[in-house]
Amino acid sequence: MYKRQNLKIADYVDKHEFLERLVTGEFDGAIDVVLHQGACSDTMESDGRYMMNNNYRYSLALLDYCIQEGARLIYASSAAVYGGSEVFREQESCERPLNVYGYSKLLFDQVVRRRIADAGVQIAGFRYFNVYGRNEQHKGRMASVVWHFFHQYRTEGCVRPFTGSGGYADGEQRRDFISVEDVVRVNMHFLEHPGVSGIFNAGTGSAQSFNDVACAVLNTCRAAEGKPAMDVAGLHREGLISYNPFPDALAGKYQHFTEADIRTLRGAGYDHQFMTVEQGVQRYVEHLLQSA
Repeated sequence: MYKRQNLKIADYVDKHEFLERLVTGEFDGAIDVVLHQGACSDTMESDGRYMMNNNYRYSLALLDYCIQEGARLIYASSAAVYGGSEVFREQESCERPLNVYGYSKLLFDQVVRRRIADAGVQIAGFRYFNVYGRNEQHKGRMASVVWHFFHQYRTEGCVRPFTGSGGYADGEQRRDFISVEDVVRVNMHFLEHPGVSGIFNAGTGSAQSFNDVACAVLNTCRAAEGKPAMDVAGLHREGLISYNPFPDALAGKYQHFTEADIRTLRGAGYDHQFMTVEQGVQRYVEHLLQSA
C-alpha cells in the first residue's frame, strides 16, 4: 500500500464520473485551466480499444470542452510518439511510434495541431521523456527505472540493467531521464504564461545511460551506508550491477536511445536548468531512503 498523506487533494472524482459531469455542463463556467496528466502509460498494452478510449477519446472530450468553454488545457503527451526515430524534434517527419501507447498519444497531438491556431485559448502539450521521481510507487511495472533499481538493491543487493542491445553495450542504452521536479517546473511555467501554446518536448536535452542511473542509485545508497562511491566497472566487479538478458518481448518495440531536442521549449521562454541524472537521482533516492 502506498502512502499519500503528503498530498493535499481538495476532491476526488472518478474519471468516468468526471467526464459525465463535464459533458452535461455541470462545470460550465467553473474551470479556468485543466492540467490533464492521466493516461494508460503501459507501453506493452495490446488492447487498442482500451488504449484509444483512455488516451485519445478521453483527451479529445477534454479538448472539445476547453475550446468551447474558453478553458486552458495543459496536457501530457509522450516521447513514445518518436518510437523508432533517431531525431526527437516536434515534427511529423520524426514521429514513428512503436506501440499502441505511442500511437494513441500521437493521434491526439495531431488533432491539437489542426485545432490550436483557432482555439482562442492556451493549449500546451508536453512530450515527456523518461520521468522519474516522487509518488510513482502506484505505477508498479511502469514506475521509473530509478524506482526499480532502488528496490532491486534493497531486496536483492544488486541492480539489473539490460544486457547490450541496439548496438549498445551492457547497460549503455541511453535515454533522456528527467526528474518529475523539472516536469512540474515546466508545467508551472506554462501555467504562468497563458499566452504560450504548442507541443513541446519535456526532457533535459541530454541522454545518459542506464549504467549512469545504476551508479547514481547505488552510490547514493552506499553514501547512506557510509561506503565510498564506485564507478560502473567497480560496481559490476562487486556484483552490485548484474545485467539481465534483453527481453524478447521488447524486440522491435524498444527505444534504445532518446534525447529531447528542447529548442522549441527554450524558444517558448523556458530557461530553467535541468537536473542531471546524478543530481536528480540522488535527490530522489535520498527521499526514498528517508521514506523507507
